[in-house]
Amino acid sequence: MERLGIATVWLGGCSGCHMSFLDLDEFLIELTGKVNLVFSPIIDIKEYPENVDVVLVEGAVANEDHLEMLHKVRARSKLLVAFGDCAVTGNVPAMRNPIGKAEAVLQRAYIEDVDLSPAIPQLEGIVPRLLDRVVPVHAIVPVDFHLPGCPPPAARIRSLIDQLLAGKTPHLEGSNLKFG
Repeated sequence: MERLGIATVWLGGCSGCHMSFLDLDEFLIELTGKVNLVFSPIIDIKEYPENVDVVLVEGAVANEDHLEMLHKVRARSKLLVAFGDCAVTGNVPAMRNPIGKAEAVLQRAYIEDVDLSPAIPQLEGIVPRLLDRVVPVHAIVPVDFHLPGCPPPAARIRSLIDQLLAGKTPHLEGSNLKFG
């Protein structure tokens, strides 16, 4: 059997979904014989590869770097999973949306609410430009599966992976969506 190529991507979020992925504990050792982890913030690969079987995308889309990465990921992946509540709904990163467009958010955070050295960080090529609104992954690209939770429990992540490894279309309803 050919190994499944799996990637994980971290956009605008806290990395809690990746921590939950690591909570798969001993199952991660089992996975080493069944999958190739081809891209992730937990490994040192710099360029997102072609022909990825499954990608778990954590986080909301909040800046231009996220937008660029997400388009690349979608184009190079067969199945895209919105991984966690930030990717599914925008969740906590989207809490900045009511403040207004990006400029208003930056003004509030770096000028109005600062006591020492107020300045908006603007280093071209270093600090990515904020989007005016934080949006969930499906607002930008087609999503094949939504894996909710903040973060999704390891058992839910395992259920998704087990179904994919069995060649099944993931069925993420009922007990697979219960918090555990």
